[in-house]
Amino acid sequence: MPMNSLPLGDLSLDKFLAEYWQKKPLLVRKALPGCLPPIAADELAGLACEDQVESRLIIHDGSCEKWEMTHGPFNDETFRMLPEKHWTLLVQAVDFWVPEAAKFLDQFNFIPTWRVDDLMISLSGDGGGVGPHFDNYDVFLVQVSGRRQWEVGGVFDEQSPRRPDTPVMILTDWQPEASWILEPGDMLYIPPRVGHSGVAVGEDCMTCSVGFRAPSHGEILREFSGFIGDRLSEEVRYADPDLTPQPHPGQITPDALKKVHQILHQYIEDQDRVAEWFGRSMTTRKYQEENPVLDTYCLEDVRKHIVVGGVLIRNEGSRFAFQEHGNETWLFVDGRCYQCPEIQADLIKSLCAIRDICSDHFSGSDEDLSLLLDLLNHGSLYLSD
Repeated sequence: MPMNSLPLGDLSLDKFLAEYWQKKPLLVRKALPGCLPPIAADELAGLACEDQVESRLIIHDGSCEKWEMTHGPFNDETFRMLPEKHWTLLVQAVDFWVPEAAKFLDQFNFIPTWRVDDLMISLSGDGGGVGPHFDNYDVFLVQVSGRRQWEVGGVFDEQSPRRPDTPVMILTDWQPEASWILEPGDMLYIPPRVGHSGVAVGEDCMTCSVGFRAPSHGEILREFSGFIGDRLSEEVRYADPDLTPQPHPGQITPDALKKVHQILHQYIEDQDRVAEWFGRSMTTRKYQEENPVLDTYCLEDVRKHIVVGGVLIRNEGSRFAFQEHGNETWLFVDGRCYQCPEIQADLIKSLCAIRDICSDHFSGSDEDLSLLLDLLNHGSLYLSD
């Protein structure tokens, strides 16, 4: 992505990363001048009516400080019955279903793409919001239509007081330190755990939230141990052929603990295993199909499609990343790992950087076509004219 097109205003990427990323909030006026909503309001509401789409509707009654949250899928009647004010529709992972929303995320490729979670879009009536809260991940909040007033202040954690009588997390000890009204094209960056609260100012308020993945240490340990454990034979067990007599039969001796430490270190220190697990984990789809059906394209289908000028497009819900390992480049797609020779490095980097793949991006060799074919049959790519 060209440096002069970054949505950081006059701020350089180096300065943003050094002084703001995961450190303090940043307001950028006209970060994306002239930007348009990646989806129309009625289409967003229609998306929230689909079974497979994660959505929430939050309504705030200010007269009695009551908060109500319902989960989708919704229906037309839901939206006909909305009050005039104080409501917010939240739709997760809009980029998975709407190509324009996926392209919107490309403007944030200055952060590693494997860190991106999804594009959530909120649509609010006048006064709509979700109350003061914090997130455990970074988020860029881009105003794409209407206006929203944002307040930020303080750093919070799971011990911070919150209201026990609401279905959404609302901080009780809320002391805003700054406040701004964002217009279309303005952007606010919020680091993890920084409190913030947004309220729509007028109608037709739509905000795009670019959220990032940040696995907890607990998730990392659980997932890695599961990855290793699932690949080990039941016959690989704790062993102590050097056992010697001990005076207390119930004692777990230092020697026994040392053996357990050695078992754990054996796997943690295996850098290739850690690398493979992490690549697979960070590219696992946000929403997995229970019984995915493979397509049945053949090598000749791909070759003919490319010859006539066709392109292969990354599935909007798929995740791509790569690692360099000596003379190999490892491609990770939707939790799968392809260990490819160095000659395919350019194709792999293109697959991870751009959404539309054409003949300019690979050699046309059988190896390249076979890789594209496998991605196509797994649904990670699809054909387009």
